[in-house]
Amino acid sequence: MQNTGGYTEDMIPTVGFNMRKVTKGNVTIKLWDLGGQPRFRSMWERYCRAVSAIVYVVDAADPDNLTVSRGELHDLLSKPSLNGIPLLVLGNKIDKPGALSKPELTEQMELRSITDREVCCYMISCKNSTNIDTVIDWLVKHSKSKN
Repeated sequence: MQNTGGYTEDMIPTVGFNMRKVTKGNVTIKLWDLGGQPRFRSMWERYCRAVSAIVYVVDAADPDNLTVSRGELHDLLSKPSLNGIPLLVLGNKIDKPGALSKPELTEQMELRSITDREVCCYMISCKNSTNIDTVIDWLVKHSKSKN
């Protein structure tokens, strides 16, 4: 969620993928940060197979991109290999003016229509670290291996 060097205002989008590990208590979580550019979307499914949870991050302060983001999310979740994997949707950048609320994001992403898995949504700010601990707690709770 947050660069080891902290947040910087000029952070650039992930190109390709990055991997990092986060340890909380006796649980180590491996996080794959997959690029959202169109050329990388076809690779998402292969990184999501056999995972404990899918975390889908959207820019809550950029509602113009939510139509595409919603379509990509629902397309990803339709893949048989990902059936039943819990989903955590994160609305990022809630520190920005005009950012959507949780009910607005839930509606625009059509999260209530997803019924084949557990779905959770949190509003976060990576810049201010808002709700990051809550996200890590959710990931720990949903980790398959707790050793």
